[in-house]
Amino acid sequence: MVAAQPETKIGLLAGEASGDNLGAGLMAALRKQTDLKGQLHFMGVGGTRMLAQGLAPLADMDELAVNGFKDPILRLPKLIRLLRHLIRTFVDAKIDVFVGVDFNVFNFILEAALKKRGIKTVHYVSPSVYAWRAGRTKRVAKSADVVLCLYPFEPAFYEGLPVTAEFVGHPLADDIAADAGALPHKQAAREQLQIDPADNVLAVLPGSRGSEVDLMIAVFLDAAERFCATHTNTRIVIPCLRPHLRTRIEQACRAHPDLPVVLHDGNARLPLLAADIALVKSGTSTLETMLLHRPMVVSYRLGALTYQLAKRVVHTPFVALPNILAGRELVPELIQDAATGEALAAALQQQWRRVQAEPGYLQNFTDLHEQLAQGADAKAAGAVVRLLKLSS
Repeated sequence: MVAAQPETKIGLLAGEASGDNLGAGLMAALRKQTDLKGQLHFMGVGGTRMLAQGLAPLADMDELAVNGFKDPILRLPKLIRLLRHLIRTFVDAKIDVFVGVDFNVFNFILEAALKKRGIKTVHYVSPSVYAWRAGRTKRVAKSADVVLCLYPFEPAFYEGLPVTAEFVGHPLADDIAADAGALPHKQAAREQLQIDPADNVLAVLPGSRGSEVDLMIAVFLDAAERFCATHTNTRIVIPCLRPHLRTRIEQACRAHPDLPVVLHDGNARLPLLAADIALVKSGTSTLETMLLHRPMVVSYRLGALTYQLAKRVVHTPFVALPNILAGRELVPELIQDAATGEALAAALQQQWRRVQAEPGYLQNFTDLHEQLAQGADAKAAGAVVRLLKLSS
């Protein structure tokens, strides 16, 4: 009689598309780990990429989709039922480890409940503890045995707490090659967008959510028009991730009928590759722009009340990831009332001249790229395996 092969059971939960990408990369890397003996069994909640890696679904990821302040309150009873179902299922299955992929509030609660029941827990992607109240690190430590950090400065925030914080690098830095923004790729992107190679190109990235676009698009288009007034033969390329965003952007463009705008149905990668310079809403897009070695101006606007509340709880001198990583202002930031069309256009002009005058300026982006390109999937998988071996 052949003995049954040992099985390693890993629970995972990702609540949105970015987490689905991270979770899928982690799952693929775990399959390559020679230290894990026997069969791997993944179960939990994820999107199409995690399902393709063999995740046995316990719920649809769409059940976790909530927006704004009102929606979570209305959905609370259903979310609590889902939480209890997941806890019960993971405990009954006797999983060896649980990995919560981003989706902080829900995963912190789930991780803490599983940790209380003796299950090892990992939180993949440290929350922005450098920007928010310091006590948030204690919340992470109560929930997770290991926290995986995308940025090299983050582990220091967890020193002295009962949690292992490991820097694994950023998967986006692995995904984007060091020469991805080079001239041949720029020319290919322009050909795909049907833009003359001799034109100047300004990529305008107003955000990936409707509320962000509503707040950013008018002032961004005003800045673009002012920039074009001093830079002839400039084309404006704007990504439209979803049809409803394209509708919003098209409506805003009607106020600027002479502005040479190209709308791209898709993410920001192609517009950024085609660009000479970019105007970017603060967020992950600033990291992608940096990794493609495009000079940029960064901005962010919130509703007046939300901004007043945010000022009280956010404690960071910078909002743009290149500046946070460098610990100094590499790229201009114009926030809230400072983000006028005139000021943004002047900052774009400043960056344009800076790149011309300082040939080594973009080397800063190269250096930061090298810091982040650590093979994040494999490093994250290695951290999970070490935790499994400690508990075996």
